[in-house]
Amino acid sequence: MSSVGYKKYKLLAKGISITPGVPDLIEKAEEDGVETAWHRFFKQQPQCGFGLLGVCCRNCNMGPCRIDPFGTGPTRGTCGATADTIVARNILRMIAAGAAAHSDHARDIWHVFHLAANKTKYYEIKDSDKLRALATALGIKAEGKKILDLAKEVAEVLSHEFGKPDDKPLKMLMALSPKKRINVWEKLGVLPRAIDREVTECMHRTHVGVDADPASLLLHGVRTSLADGWSGSMMATYLSDILFGTPKPIKFTANLGVLKEDMVNIIVHGHNPVLSMKITEIAQSEKMQKLAEKYGAKGVNVAGMCCTGNEVLMR
Repeated sequence: MSSVGYKKYKLLAKGISITPGVPDLIEKAEEDGVETAWHRFFKQQPQCGFGLLGVCCRNCNMGPCRIDPFGTGPTRGTCGATADTIVARNILRMIAAGAAAHSDHARDIWHVFHLAANKTKYYEIKDSDKLRALATALGIKAEGKKILDLAKEVAEVLSHEFGKPDDKPLKMLMALSPKKRINVWEKLGVLPRAIDREVTECMHRTHVGVDADPASLLLHGVRTSLADGWSGSMMATYLSDILFGTPKPIKFTANLGVLKEDMVNIIVHGHNPVLSMKITEIAQSEKMQKLAEKYGAKGVNVAGMCCTGNEVLMR
């Protein structure tokens, strides 16, 4: 990067982030010739106006199509889609991607929970009270049952949240969400049936020759979001608490001060705590601490970014 570019960027860096220390690190990165997301963002300017308005579509092989927001160009895509239809289809595909990501997170946690129920030596049930509470909410009799037997029953019920042959609403949503809300969702016809089913229907509805009604498309977005929030995300949260312990209020350190100059620093990043929790356990072991000391460090320091950082921190 040229010195001219650096001087120009330096003026922008001071106000680029409200997080203390970040602007200085961005400047340091530029001095070292390291490109960051901020650099790439500025290189993209000005961003595509059609894309920002959501009025471009490449869902089928007749596209890409775009609508002129000023009325001087095309007002419909090749298939006949209006600006409203194209925007609604684009939003629905974004919802599908988000719900798919969250539900796959839940699927991974469910898989580990299922292993724990079947006596894997690597993971265990740490919050049996929360397991009993979830089982009861799902209509499973918890009283008098061994924890692992109860976990197997819960795992079996939850496995059908992803896909099932009938159109009955998702069990977690019906068990945990407010009854008043359920009544509203039922009247609107947006009670989700299965997570994967709703994500698949998002992709189906948004393809050429299928759903072109913006209201219908967005209502299915609501249905898919409910499947995500009240089943996928909720399942991941409940099962994480059951496996790793329910979080409690703690004092903590945040920002760049978590890095220790005299320790081996490991940063966990992502969304799924299954691996990060094991990294934390191993890092705290006497063996790993001694290994770090052997090479001149005072120990191993685990810090985190994003969702996994929070998952590890709060437990």
